[in-house]
Amino acid sequence: MNSQRNDYDSELVNQVADKHLAQLQQAWPEWGKLLPEQLASLRAVLGLSDFVAEQLCRHPEWINEFFQQGFNRPERQHFTATLHELMQEVGSEEQAKQVLRQFRNKQMVRLAWCDFLGLSPLENSLLDLSVLAEALIIAGRDWLYNDMCQSLGTPCDKQGTPQPLMILGMGKLGGRELNFSSDIDLIFTFPEHGETVGGRRTLDNQQFFIRMGQRLVNLLGQVTTDGFVFRVDMRLRPYGESGPLVVSYSALEDYYQEQGREWERYAMVKARALGPWNHFSDQLHDLLRPFIYRRYIDFSAIDSLRRMKQLIAQEVRRRQLTDNIKLGAGGIREVEFVVQSFQLIRGGREPELRCQSIYEAIDALYHFHQLDYFAADELRSAYSLLRQVENLLQAIGDKQTQTLPDNALDWHRLCYATDTANEAELRAKIEAAMTKIHRHFRDAVGGEESSDAVYDCWTVQLWCAPHLEDAKLLLTEHGLDDGALAEALFAWKDTVARRSIGPRGRETLDKLMPKLLEEIGLTNNPVDAFNPVCGVLEQILTRTTYLELLYENPGARQQLISLCSASPWIASELARFPMLLDELIEPAQLYNTTSLDDYASELRQYLLRIPADDMEQLMEGMRQFKLSQQLKIAAADVTGVLPVMEVSDHLTFLAEALIEQVVHYAWQQVTERFGEPQGIRAGDMAFAVVGYGKLGGIELGYGSDLDLVFLHNATEGSTNGDKPIEVGLFYAKLAQRIQHLFATRTVSGILYDVDLRLRPSGAAGLLVSSIDSFAEYQQQDAWTWEHQALVRARFIYGDNSLAERFADIRTSVLSMQREPQQLAEQVHQMRLKMREHLLKVPKEMFDLKQSAGGIADIEFIAQYLVLANAHQYSELCMWSDNVRIFEVAAELELIPVMCAQALTQIYCQLRDESHHLTLAGKPTQLPWDQVSQSATQVVEIYHDVLGISVEPS
Repeated sequence: MNSQRNDYDSELVNQVADKHLAQLQQAWPEWGKLLPEQLASLRAVLGLSDFVAEQLCRHPEWINEFFQQGFNRPERQHFTATLHELMQEVGSEEQAKQVLRQFRNKQMVRLAWCDFLGLSPLENSLLDLSVLAEALIIAGRDWLYNDMCQSLGTPCDKQGTPQPLMILGMGKLGGRELNFSSDIDLIFTFPEHGETVGGRRTLDNQQFFIRMGQRLVNLLGQVTTDGFVFRVDMRLRPYGESGPLVVSYSALEDYYQEQGREWERYAMVKARALGPWNHFSDQLHDLLRPFIYRRYIDFSAIDSLRRMKQLIAQEVRRRQLTDNIKLGAGGIREVEFVVQSFQLIRGGREPELRCQSIYEAIDALYHFHQLDYFAADELRSAYSLLRQVENLLQAIGDKQTQTLPDNALDWHRLCYATDTANEAELRAKIEAAMTKIHRHFRDAVGGEESSDAVYDCWTVQLWCAPHLEDAKLLLTEHGLDDGALAEALFAWKDTVARRSIGPRGRETLDKLMPKLLEEIGLTNNPVDAFNPVCGVLEQILTRTTYLELLYENPGARQQLISLCSASPWIASELARFPMLLDELIEPAQLYNTTSLDDYASELRQYLLRIPADDMEQLMEGMRQFKLSQQLKIAAADVTGVLPVMEVSDHLTFLAEALIEQVVHYAWQQVTERFGEPQGIRAGDMAFAVVGYGKLGGIELGYGSDLDLVFLHNATEGSTNGDKPIEVGLFYAKLAQRIQHLFATRTVSGILYDVDLRLRPSGAAGLLVSSIDSFAEYQQQDAWTWEHQALVRARFIYGDNSLAERFADIRTSVLSMQREPQQLAEQVHQMRLKMREHLLKVPKEMFDLKQSAGGIADIEFIAQYLVLANAHQYSELCMWSDNVRIFEVAAELELIPVMCAQALTQIYCQLRDESHHLTLAGKPTQLPWDQVSQSATQVVEIYHDVLGISVEPS
């Protein structure tokens, strides 16, 4: 005990202590052998807890045992083993009841002693209580199971495997934060249907477990001369009191998938399979997880928690509960609502949030930046104070209560145990804690006062306007004289009317639309914002959780309107993949693009949350990562945060990270089946991915495909697996697997279109070439256009030895001496052929890439400069992107500095326009008069460099 507790003096507590001590002295003559400090400790706890006093008067022999063991000893590690020994000697159910109750009472006295005298931290006490409860429940279960199997046979599935009774601990028991005198909420289930084996007659498994469940509830809950073990509440089971006491896993899964309600999801956050963990425990949690945690960010949780809070508030008012630290405003339940709202919303995407303990969940929410440091600290400390007071209230008389005392004695007891000077000071602490909690509750979930409020804005009338003319009049009155907006609104209402979206969805839409209309009305061109926004809404009408996300998040609504107004491409992506709406919740994060060097590590972290053996989910995870990162890049692009060169850098580095991961998964799958090629070093693949085109040139755009070439340098031979195959075939299968992982369409579409036609011999060639045959082909058989493509080729992923070899081959091939005029003619003929096949544009329009003077001409100038001059200047082989090729060419005086700068400037402008037209959902074309000056300049430089005249289109 600390000094303040020693100094605390209460006449009321002393009177009770003396009375209980006198009773104990009569029942226990040995009290005189106690040391002075032991007697002081005993006298103090006798005055503080009637429950402790009653139990010690009945079992004074416990006192010496407590003092000998020491109160700080971690008894909980011995609960299960001690109970197992005690229950082995039990021969009847009555004896089982006695053993369980006496063990329970003895341990509860020890725990109460620690709590009142401050000998154990609160979190330790809650864990001790929870472990004790779990040990008692499982000891009772196991004794009953053995007893019933002897008389009725063992319940087995159709294969003869014994089936156990599995028990889900709910609430604070599930979270290992049990109250001192709490009910325990349980759900009984069993894995498989079948019959008993070994009994005089067979009995259906469910009937066996229902009988066992009934006996277990009685074993734990019946009040005997020794009291009870725990009051058992089974009402959280499927169908509540009207449902069977025990159901199978399949029935449990069917119920939650088809009929599970929102409050049951909330309850299930804390659900935990009790007893030693086994594969049945894994199965049980796996089948419950999809019901509890949605795979998307789920804002429907907020509204359901808010409704639950309203019901609780009504019950508090109806029962006239006052001073209730659990159910009142700012009480313990509100902390649970705050924390579990975040868990339900984000637990589907963040496995670390799927924890049953409130303390662990608060830490996880801080780690994932859902709570800042001060909010997490306030919630934790306020919650701890209320839980401490609740625990002490219950330990006074072993009664389930959360109401502050109505008598002076119990207030004195609480003040002693909490180191508080007097009732007024303790009340002030409790009120301050509850005020903080309620503030966080309103911020996270919303109180009854906010949810009852009616949204009062003219746009409510606009959304509910029965006739088009009424809508036009309202818009005119509010400065939005726009007949097109009214007509678009009524067309949208007609679309909604023809869709079956359910009552909850319609209710949410009716709350959302006035807010959206008000915010759309603030934009420069409301109808241009309204149409793409409604295009997104049309795709989520039947997915109420996304409507709720937008309703609950003003920031998400504003980003939706802003981005849809700026870019139909973004609007289209949001409509195609609604899970991207999750990214709009935090604008600061939305525009905070990932650092170029961090894409690979971010992707690995993102995929860690998916089981390593679930390839379907890993493929979906990669696609979701790509979509969300691409949205961030596009958002930064349309708002001018990223210039064009950086947009391409980000899109390229994102693709490289995904390529690396795809190769890793493909290698893993193919080697599991066939083994690895013999002779390669541990950790190597003897495999490489080379990027061509926009990927090679670090110039990827939105929707770009990937031009890839695969190489290997493994020696001849076979693989070392159970099903060995020839090395060439192994790498062909690896390439096929890579293609499959890229091209398979999941919920989030394909990853990338992959084009392998630039490999040696094109479509007729092998999917993977050896590095030697690649070198031979490039040096002896490749066409000039293939050497042009090699200018833009770049090593993307693979072993270092291959990277060095590829760089040497590329430099060697590009440095081959070529006759300039013949080279110019070949390059030009290829350019004409490309334009003939690909240029399809009206005469007055300019195709940014294919028209004369466009992007392709600039690329061909760079390629010609490299192929014509690299035999003299190897520096030209260093880079694969056009901008740096022009820089090097200018430094070498192969092209005037002014020309190099002009080409770079025009090239960046055209690519910038191309990006923005793509984001605007338009063809990459501009009127000729807008680009005539720059296009003519490019054509002139093309003529000067190649020595060939080209007429502007």
